[in-house]
Amino acid sequence: MQLVKALIFDVFGTTVDWRGSMIRHCARFGLPEQAADLWRAQYQPQLETVRSGARPWVNLDVLHRIGLDQVLRELGSDLPNRYRETLVRAWHRLDPWPDVVAGLTALKETHIIAPCSNGHIAQSVNLAKYAKLPWDAILGAEIARAYKPDPRVYRASADALGLPYDEVCMVAAHNDDLAAARAVGLRTAFVPRPTEDTEPTSDWDIVAATFGELA
Repeated sequence: MQLVKALIFDVFGTTVDWRGSMIRHCARFGLPEQAADLWRAQYQPQLETVRSGARPWVNLDVLHRIGLDQVLRELGSDLPNRYRETLVRAWHRLDPWPDVVAGLTALKETHIIAPCSNGHIAQSVNLAKYAKLPWDAILGAEIARAYKPDPRVYRASADALGLPYDEVCMVAAHNDDLAAARAVGLRTAFVPRPTEDTEPTSDWDIVAATFGELA
């Protein structure tokens, strides 16, 4: 780990509290707490349509809109289009976990830090501005035109930094994310989150309780 020059981070769940944020955003439009969970349940199935080749590459805003429309049908809610677009854009405004900004700021002193997210570049930039995430670069799905855990996402992120894979560490609260990163040669760090995986399932290079402890 002393050779690691860059850390790349999962965002939804690891870096930001998507659930608490989306419950709040949904409530603005009279939607129950259940709506946020149902919408998140659409996430992997919609990503899989791209991963499987059933749908050509589209960014996460498009997939979030498809998922939202499905959830509203299930709930019997008929929101106007402008409200649906506002809710999709709410994924650009998610609150960071309390330890994140200080932890990233400390890590930035010694390492390159960047998201390796399934969010697209515009979403990641807007989220960084909103949540004050001090990234050095924006990496992840859009530069690879693929969605994690497709190995191309991790490779493209390391390649964009011009670093050997073993000098890049993937940080996530998802064991499957770390397993995919390890499979292509990245180092791994697990940070638990209450809405994601709470325990490591493998001997990751680092297990830390918070981003501050990781730093």
